[in-house]
Amino acid sequence: MASRPLTQPEIARRLGVSVATISRVVNDQPGVSNQLRQQVLQVLQELRYTPNANARSLATDQTSTVGFVVAMPEQTGVDDPFYSKIMAGVEAQLASRDYQVLLTTIEAQPASWGDTLPIVAKGRVDGLIIAGPPTPRQLILNLIAAGTPIVLVDNCLPQQDVNCILSDNEGGLYEATRHMVQHGHRHIAFLCGPTQWVSNHEREVGYRRAMAEAGLQARVLYAKETTIASGQKMLDEGLTRWPELTAICAANDPVAIGAIRAAQQRGRRVPRDLAVIGYDDIAWAALNSPPLTTVHVYKRRMGQLAALQLLELLEAPETVPARSIVATDLVIRESCGCQGALPLNENKEV
Repeated sequence: MASRPLTQPEIARRLGVSVATISRVVNDQPGVSNQLRQQVLQVLQELRYTPNANARSLATDQTSTVGFVVAMPEQTGVDDPFYSKIMAGVEAQLASRDYQVLLTTIEAQPASWGDTLPIVAKGRVDGLIIAGPPTPRQLILNLIAAGTPIVLVDNCLPQQDVNCILSDNEGGLYEATRHMVQHGHRHIAFLCGPTQWVSNHEREVGYRRAMAEAGLQARVLYAKETTIASGQKMLDEGLTRWPELTAICAANDPVAIGAIRAAQQRGRRVPRDLAVIGYDDIAWAALNSPPLTTVHVYKRRMGQLAALQLLELLEAPETVPARSIVATDLVIRESCGCQGALPLNENKEV
């Protein structure tokens, strides 16, 4: 018959310390000397002590649950689990600390939210990881003002310091544009989305930097959404304004796919007549016809970093907000027109 696990008071009596000391060590909290901490940890390891999540919640007034909030974007025209891959990274990182993840979604329209979120108002979570640039800024500011620990993913605020995780938007689009320039293109347009989204703004900066370095004229078109339909519309407008275009860089993959469709409808062959590069490397990118060259975003890694930032914030609320940038890779397929295009990259980490 298996022996009953020891409780914190029993372990405290064995060590001759207070229950509060055991609790601080188990929860990785300050207030214990390094020497005593190591002694306690050694004994806990020898006794194979595992903290009870319910007991810890009652003792610390914590739920051991983190809310993963997704601001639902517009329908892009493709079904891709972009944010679920970020959430998978969050879950993997938090599991080692016995935290659970509670998923909730909000619409980007102001009518769909109030001053806060129900899961926060009801005290169901210790903190939030909020993914997606459509998240209303006022909601984020309200949460910060209320003292809610939050980390933003694929988003940040232009004026307010806040913990956030971003892909290297500027660098990724810079490399994509430079790739077009290096392959002889001189008439390159950028199909952008809402400029209030930090991702679109930074990608436009990367595009303009590469064009300026090459001494080329920047051509930018804007849309209120980043969908296949908006990609088709912007490409039609672009070819009408600049019929000499030979290359397109898009704000994301749905926009790029839409541009390819519009070009084909106009009788322009991709990549022979028009080279196209997207951004994000969604699942549909490799399946498109032709397969889409795109900037790969390490979504799981972004989720892992967001979880680590939130854990640090929960343990040390005074921590200075940090902005973390995750590197990107240019994945070469057929749509950019490179000779000897690489095969589908099945092993790329998501």
